[in-house]
Amino acid sequence: MFSIIIPTLNNYDYLKICINSIKKNSKFNHQIIVHVNVGEDATKSYLNQNNIEYTFTKENVGICKAVNQASRKAKYDYIMYSNDDFYFCPDWDVALFNEIKSIKHNKFYLSSTQVNTFGLKCFDCGKNFFDFNEKKLLENLPKKDLPDLQGTTWAPLIVHKDYWIKTKGFSEEFFPGVGSDPDFALKLWELGVRIFKMVGKSKIYHFESKTLRDKNKFKYFKTSNVGSKSSKIFLNKWGISTKFFRKHYLRANTLYQAELEEPKKGFFYFFELLLCKIKFMYFKLFFKKI
Repeated sequence: MFSIIIPTLNNYDYLKICINSIKKNSKFNHQIIVHVNVGEDATKSYLNQNNIEYTFTKENVGICKAVNQASRKAKYDYIMYSNDDFYFCPDWDVALFNEIKSIKHNKFYLSSTQVNTFGLKCFDCGKNFFDFNEKKLLENLPKKDLPDLQGTTWAPLIVHKDYWIKTKGFSEEFFPGVGSDPDFALKLWELGVRIFKMVGKSKIYHFESKTLRDKNKFKYFKTSNVGSKSSKIFLNKWGISTKFFRKHYLRANTLYQAELEEPKKGFFYFFELLLCKIKFMYFKLFFKKI
């Protein structure tokens, strides 16, 4: 069983779909823990009525702090972070559970596959809660499994609780949360994790960024250009870019073959590393605060 942590920000309609799909389409009985940021909608009432565990802050503390806070309630060995705008498809958890058991150790970072990001027309089953066609989605899920991919840093992600504790969870400097995924992956890499795998048999549907792209919620972010800022924070912290890490270390979005090895250090590796270092020094010299 998994401890599934879901941060949310006034996103009741999507959160309800997400939680209902977990309850309906899971083989196992998982622990669901929600962190409620702000909570000005019906979220807390819904959670109380359905006896769902949650933590709460009156202000928006962002994804990272929210997940870290909620993770303290985790009672199972496997911690999963999920967006609140996912729909979990049937047997999503069986595929992850079987994958975990086949690995035979705890050094892994697994994620489910977002079926509607594969460009398959049959998976356009609605972009909003009010036009979501659950029946169409379930009828059109592929009979053939989607491929396992290398180098995942996407949610929903699952790691062993031991490694969640060793990394101290998400790095809270990545507010409101953009950029925390590759940072978390790099912290795991530093601890010797070499399995970063998107499991094709574990499928979810994603309504896609229903918080970060909602103009009505911009007032809660206390910042602008979050993507650009997070890239600078990552570079300042690690001395390399997220693009460099994904390409040379994670081999992201290639077919999964085996556990990753150290990056091949040829011409392009050193050339692109040099560009990272130049950009790193530029930020150090001209930007005192990122």
